[in-house]
Amino acid sequence: MSCRVPIAAGNWKMNLRRDQALALAEGLARGLAPQGAVEVLLFPAHPLVEVVAAALRGRPLEVGGQDLHPEEWGAHTGDVSAWQLVDSGCTWVLVGHSERRSDHAEGDELVAAKVARAADAGLLPILCLGETLAERQQERTLEVLDRQLTAVADVAPTELVVAYEPVWAIGTGETASPEQAQAAHEFLRTRAGELWGATRADQLRLLYGGSVKPDNAPDLIRCEDIDGFLVGGASLDAEKFLAIIHACGASAA
Repeated sequence: MSCRVPIAAGNWKMNLRRDQALALAEGLARGLAPQGAVEVLLFPAHPLVEVVAAALRGRPLEVGGQDLHPEEWGAHTGDVSAWQLVDSGCTWVLVGHSERRSDHAEGDELVAAKVARAADAGLLPILCLGETLAERQQERTLEVLDRQLTAVADVAPTELVVAYEPVWAIGTGETASPEQAQAAHEFLRTRAGELWGATRADQLRLLYGGSVKPDNAPDLIRCEDIDGFLVGGASLDAEKFLAIIHACGASAA
């Protein structure tokens, strides 16, 4: 059995008003054991970060930002700095989510700069990577994962978490099979060993994301190299997200 503590991370994306976010956070906090076997993270939209973090202070959940700018400060209208996230109560940050890569044309070099900035500020980065449908159909999945992971090899902190999110499965209702997900995660752990050594690779927590739901989470979390989930739509429903969290906990028991 792995000694890696599972992570259940909820990416709320551009959803929820203040009252809805607080109600969801409170519902999740009530449903969690005080000292559970799963590390639970919430990623609200930037305007909601501070209020959610304040409401959860002392509760068994942590809060992160959905993105950050690679510069420390400056004239970057609409962006948020790592230090502003820390000041708002964040301990984590997502970097390189496919919706940032596609909607804002973020490439590997920019993603690496963001990982470096997060680490410099003491934020724990979750590096998101994954292939598009066209890349999978062209049998380029491992090539894409290799490129995206190698891009951060020189700047990634030892606490880096990696989330494999096949782009074709995000918000589509399609989910990678346990066999597909395990194959990608096994490759990432092997490649991490080549980049950083076997010990660090064994400690690296690898999350799966892509239409994760209560009914498919138990089968996915049984895979040897899947250490938890980055959850989108299902994390907006306390009952569904708690079921996914409990599936992660059952795998660690």
